[in-house]
Amino acid sequence: MCKERKNKGIFSGTVRGNCPVGERFYRISIGFSGAGAEAFADCRPGQFAQLQLSDVSLPATEKIPSDLADSSMRSIILRRPFSFSDVRIEGNETIIEILYRVVGPASLRMTSLSKGDSISVIGPLGNGFSMPKEKSTALLVVGGMGAGPLQHLANFLKEEHPKTDVVLIAGAKSKEDFPFEAEKFSKYKIETLLATDDGSAGFKGFVTDCVIGWLDKNDLRSEDFIIYSCGPEVMLARIAEIAAEREIDCQVSMERRMGCGIGLCQSCAVECKTNSGETVYKMCCKDGPIFDGKEVVF
Repeated sequence: MCKERKNKGIFSGTVRGNCPVGERFYRISIGFSGAGAEAFADCRPGQFAQLQLSDVSLPATEKIPSDLADSSMRSIILRRPFSFSDVRIEGNETIIEILYRVVGPASLRMTSLSKGDSISVIGPLGNGFSMPKEKSTALLVVGGMGAGPLQHLANFLKEEHPKTDVVLIAGAKSKEDFPFEAEKFSKYKIETLLATDDGSAGFKGFVTDCVIGWLDKNDLRSEDFIIYSCGPEVMLARIAEIAAEREIDCQVSMERRMGCGIGLCQSCAVECKTNSGETVYKMCCKDGPIFDGKEVVF
């Protein structure tokens, strides 16, 4: 994994857009100038930022989902972590895009942010994905909201490693549960396969079974390609298991509740294996969120 960048900080960003992309799914763009533009221009896929949402107002009552009516009134004390779905430079600004889903009072408030609003952001944080030079094929495996960082990775690989073949396999419960627009991946001109539990789109079944089918059909040497995965932990565990069985390099993006985002509060521990056979706890925010699939104790 790539080492954590040193130019992180607290920056004031300006919302450039915030629009729905599906049921409860939104994509927000935040622009930075000056030191913030420089810091975020250097970030890598898999890194994240902490957003301050305590001072953001709730949306109108009629826009609050009924299941969040009560919890929406809770105070937002801690910043919330979000990975990037894209990072681009426009003139003197660096624009980050974040794909998010409304699941609680903080993400609900995010929907109220409009073009021109200011927001406090800490970042870029954590360690990103790495690409060994000898790999000719990269298999990206997405589960649900794991689409964000792998969209960023897909773009990075096509720009920085144009000779690498990139394949995406994305899974969700049904076609309505894919948290991205299909063109966001198709514009990278990569092979894309979908898997749904109910068969409403693509392969019917778990995305991990679709991955096994793809691996069985493609006669690739294990040392020639790598798997990147982001999604529910049960899916990551199975992907890491499949990769280990076939001796394929694998990097997974882990998720934990985070307080500080910089390794001080130690609330985001991930149990990891050591060469001696014992285990240690690493911080998802500082040592991750990207880990080698072989080291994580699922």
